[in-house]
Order: sequence, then structure tokens, then C-alpha cells
Amino acid sequence: MDKKNFSTPDQVMSPPKTKVEVVQMGNLTLMRDTFEPGWKWSEHVKPAAGTNSCQVHHTLCIISGSLKVVMDDGGQDEVGPGDVVDIPAGHDAWVVGDDAVVAIDVAASPS
Repeated sequence: MDKKNFSTPDQVMSPPKTKVEVVQMGNLTLMRDTFEPGWKWSEHVKPAAGTNSCQVHHTLCIISGSLKVVMDDGGQDEVGPGDVVDIPAGHDAWVVGDDAVVAIDVAASPS
């Protein structure tokens, strides 16, 4: 058995209006993402990413707040508390409303 806690993550990343707390657990990478009101991927992450849209595949469980996701092909949806969503690479996203979005992002690590 292994146990970790997001209060003592393995890594923390803090781009503008963002906090990503990373925990490695076996072959999984778990991230607690916090996006502050006003956060938008294309404004706050795109300059560092150097791509026109987010090219990371996300599997999220939304804990709080609402997030609008728009795919490169025009598909879109809004996700909120309790939603579990699989977002392929090729999207933009932003916080909707005045509440921060908190989500758990799960990714399989290369073995």
C-alpha cells in the first residue's frame, strides 16, 4: 500500500491564475488543478506551450466550479461539479463564472 496527499505534492506548477499539484502514484500521475476566475488556456498557458491549442489529453473529475471546453473541431461543452470528462488533445478551456475550478486530472505514466 502506498499513500500520498495533495497537501504535500511531489511537484507544484504555478502558471498565471493556475496551480497544479502533482502526485505520482505507481504508474499514474494525479494532478489537482486549480484555475482561478478569469483563467483561460489560450491566454495563460498558450504562450508557454507554444501551440495553438492544448495538446494534452485530460481525464478530469470536476470538484468545484465550471469549465467551458471548446475542441479544435468546434465541439464544445461546459463541465461542473461531479462531472467526469475525457478531453482529447486539441482544445481551449476557460473558467465560467466567479468560482475557481478545482479538478482532479488523472494520466497514465509511461511504464
